[in-house]
Amino acid sequence: MTARPAWLNCLEADPPALLEAALWIAAEHEPTLQPAQVMREFANLRQQASAGLPNLAAPELAQPLLRRLGELDFHEDDDLPLRPRAALLHQVLQRRRGQPLSLALIALELAQRLDIPLQAVNFPGHLLLRVPGADHLLDPCNGRRLYTRDCRELLARVAGPGAELSARHLQTCDGRALLLRLSRNLCHLHGAAGDPVAALKDAERILLLAPPSSADHQLRAAIYRELDCPQAERFDLERALLLCEDERERVQLTQRIDQLGRHGRTPALH
Repeated sequence: MTARPAWLNCLEADPPALLEAALWIAAEHEPTLQPAQVMREFANLRQQASAGLPNLAAPELAQPLLRRLGELDFHEDDDLPLRPRAALLHQVLQRRRGQPLSLALIALELAQRLDIPLQAVNFPGHLLLRVPGADHLLDPCNGRRLYTRDCRELLARVAGPGAELSARHLQTCDGRALLLRLSRNLCHLHGAAGDPVAALKDAERILLLAPPSSADHQLRAAIYRELDCPQAERFDLERALLLCEDERERVQLTQRIDQLGRHGRTPALH
């Protein structure tokens, strides 16, 4: 079974097998990776996490679970610049370092196995977690409780001092949204690392997961431009133009398409 159908199957399972899906996504970049083996080894982490939890009701165990992961040396990756390994789940499990989303996927898998209620919150720039019905959020990197004032401060750090906290920042997100966000993270990190071939794989997955959008087709067009694939670049620019509703942006897209035609760019010969 190839990686793409496997992660789609994981997403469509009931409940969605998100950690396994994330491992199959990593396998698109590392074909020798065996997600099934990693999932079998994950049982050891479940035992280690469970052994350190207090005897409390399930809804009260979410924060102790996150703190237990910290005791087991799972922390936010502080590499500068951040590298793709912070979002490739098999490497996160090996290194015990990752982005907030990566750590959240591990916590959500453990919570599901331990019957601890826990949800993902699609907070911009720093994915958060929530116990259903709680008056606070949880930071997946350290288990810290975040109340409204804390969320405002966090938003200012990740989005700038002018950003205003709103209800949409605090919405829970489903498995598809998590895998989409993971794919966007990977696309950005691979692009920043100078690996457009890997970034292209992520951009293609974004288009599979997200509703059609001009921005996502422009993202893939930019990668095709870097790879010197003008026909594919033009296709995505034309798709972006069809989906674009901003008149100024439509003019710019039209000019870019015309420039491709005028310059007579053809695929490079190898």
